[in-house]
Amino acid sequence: MGLLDTLKWRYASKAMNGENVSEEKIERILEAARMAPTSSGLQPFEIFVIKNQDIKEKIRPVAWNQSVVTECSHLLVFAAWDTYTEDRINYMFDLTNEIRGFKNEGWENYRQMLLSSYPQQDAEENFNHAAKQAYIALGMAMVAAAEQKIDSTPMEGFDANAIDTILGLREKGLRSTVLLPIGYRKEDADWLVNLVKVRKPMDQLVTVID
Repeated sequence: MGLLDTLKWRYASKAMNGENVSEEKIERILEAARMAPTSSGLQPFEIFVIKNQDIKEKIRPVAWNQSVVTECSHLLVFAAWDTYTEDRINYMFDLTNEIRGFKNEGWENYRQMLLSSYPQQDAEENFNHAAKQAYIALGMAMVAAAEQKIDSTPMEGFDANAIDTILGLREKGLRSTVLLPIGYRKEDADWLVNLVKVRKPMDQLVTVID
């Protein structure tokens, strides 16, 4: 299928059948998320891939008891940086220089600009900015899953503090942002599977300014 047909096929599955998704396909989804564009190329988030069923069982009660949390093959937890620090910014700039094999004066000036702004900002403001970057990666992961005919269900309905405690995220300087169960739909248990996808008409969504 083409991209648009693939997007029309996908939906937020409400029930999954527990079937295992191959590691090769999961790696493809994660690579798509890794390749997502982010502000200043900082990639201010990490992705936790939960395969352990016991941990899924602990997460489910704090995720509105949604069955896909425990029925999925892999549960992806997108966790954003709790703030921007000099070390985090420098790491990405140093990594860029190492991989590209040279230093660029304009790039180094940009580094200094970020170092003089982000670390001095309010931590909550920085977290909210980082969380938005995680959502870009989330979208890429969902498209990559659909391209392989794998279902995914983006979820904001969870107790973030509880997830952070279960996974020990705060100690890592991270905060949970969004969950993404990955698996295969269980059609006979999913009330949404056969319903027509509803989206705004294009003329109510898009305004063209000539």
